[in-house]
Amino acid sequence: MRVAYWGFDGDRRLGILVVHRDAAAAVVTVFRRLYRSRFPIRSVRPVSAYGGSDDASMAADNTSSFNCRAAVATGPRRWSEHAYGRAVDVNPVENPYLSGGRVLPPAGRAYLGRARYRPGMAVDGGVLVRAFAAVGWGWGGRWQGSPDYQHFSASGR
Repeated sequence: MRVAYWGFDGDRRLGILVVHRDAAAAVVTVFRRLYRSRFPIRSVRPVSAYGGSDDASMAADNTSSFNCRAAVATGPRRWSEHAYGRAVDVNPVENPYLSGGRVLPPAGRAYLGRARYRPGMAVDGGVLVRAFAAVGWGWGGRWQGSPDYQHFSASGR
């Protein structure tokens, strides 16, 4: 699907998200709300634009959805919610994933301190988290032990 969004430079942009058809209406609603709020997003491109590399997409601060990959979390290997097109990662640099002392992407280390809000961040009560909550999606920033601030999913996983 094509989505309109505001870049960090204040310019209007169009991006492409690949989502499962049963997630499409919710994602449209979220991006419509983010657009109206002028929430800044760095880039919105399919992970295929980065050769299917989640690491490369995150390093580019790219907002994405579908990516056929296993979940990063420890424990039994299972497919990520991204493999089903039912999860969206938003501004990975501003919203890093913490896993076993690793920060993904590494440039996200500058955003580990969540108390001081900076543009593009997902924070409790902020427009990004509220937009996804309004459609019933969960936020990985609330996960205990390994918060994933960029991650939103229909299942909450």
